[in-house]
This record gives sequence, C-alpha cells and structure tokens, in this order.
Amino acid sequence: QVQLVESGGGLVQTGGSLRLSCAASGRAFSNYIMAWFRRAPGKEREFVASISWNGVSTYYADSVKGRFTISRDGAKKTVFLQMNRLKPEDTAVYYCNAVNYMTSSNPIFDSWGPGTQVTVSS
Repeated sequence: QVQLVESGGGLVQTGGSLRLSCAASGRAFSNYIMAWFRRAPGKEREFVASISWNGVSTYYADSVKGRFTISRDGAKKTVFLQMNRLKPEDTAVYYCNAVNYMTSSNPIFDSWGPGTQVTVSS
C-alpha cells in the first residue's frame, strides 16, 4: 500500500496559480498511474488529471484542460498539479490516488490522504 499526503493548497484570487504536491511513501509508487481528484462542497468527488507511471502520458478532465498540468518526480515519489488561471469553480479539496488506467475515475487505494484545500475567490 502507498500512503499519500497532499499539500500546497491555499486561497488565491481568480486567475491566480497554485502548485499542489502529493508525497507518496511505499516502494511501489513508480508502478502506478497517479491521478488528482477533487471534491467541492456539496458535490461528488471528481477526477481532475492522471499521469502514466513514466510521466510520458497525461489526461485531463475537460474542465481543467489547458489550465492544469500534472507531473511526477519518481525519485522523490511526488506527483504535482500546477494550476493556472484558477476559477471560483475550482474551489475544492484536492486529493491524489492511483488509478488502473488513464481515464479511470475509480481510485485504487481505499485510504485517502488528508487532501489540500484550494479556495479561489471571485
């Protein structure tokens, strides 16, 4: 099992940027497709972006395409989410997890990290 800890959230104005990090522990990290999810108040959890085990392939939800960039550092066992041109509708708690394939919205690990709060003011 891999343990995950997200960080980097905060309060920004519309149009601002944030960079989220997801630090993973566990030797099998490099084997997984990793993904970011988010949960907005009163809404279901939704898929945001995924990245292949080697970092070559990425996939994004339509709502963030062109604004967010997912990346990973295998040596540091960390996945990043660079978020630019933020909008109020991006306000949510952001989590990372692994998925079985790039377009999957079903996380592998039952145990989630604490998440990191992103708040975008209008």
